[in-house]
Amino acid sequence: MRLTTLTDYALRMLVHLAVAPEGRATIAAVAEAFGISENHLMKVAHQLGQSGHILTLRGRGGGLALARPAEAITVGDVVRRMEPDLALVPCMGGGACAILPACRLKQALHQARAAFLAVLDGTTLADIAQPQAELRELLGLPA
Repeated sequence: MRLTTLTDYALRMLVHLAVAPEGRATIAAVAEAFGISENHLMKVAHQLGQSGHILTLRGRGGGLALARPAEAITVGDVVRRMEPDLALVPCMGGGACAILPACRLKQALHQARAAFLAVLDGTTLADIAQPQAELRELLGLPA
């Protein structure tokens, strides 16, 4: 299974916000820290705002901030909201297959996807935003 770039960038943005000393950052700061296009991150920020993961703050001192504590945001929830399709093979999404009535692969893949998401559901943003001091240093943020 491979997550989309959009999901990758969303998780990076959330980690950045979780370790930011003031709890907020601008799209430009996140883009610079990760070497990502600001245009891509604007789309990510928009979706994270719509899903209720971040707040977009306007005006002086504005930017982005987590909408909830990092402990209350699970990686599984972010992945589900950002990924357009978690079907591992076409038949999981309703696609046709000649052996579908006798196939056991679909059930095994359902179980594998459920196990994958269960691990992500048990992992919070606070968990992946560790060690904070090292992440801040790597992202060029003040201690």
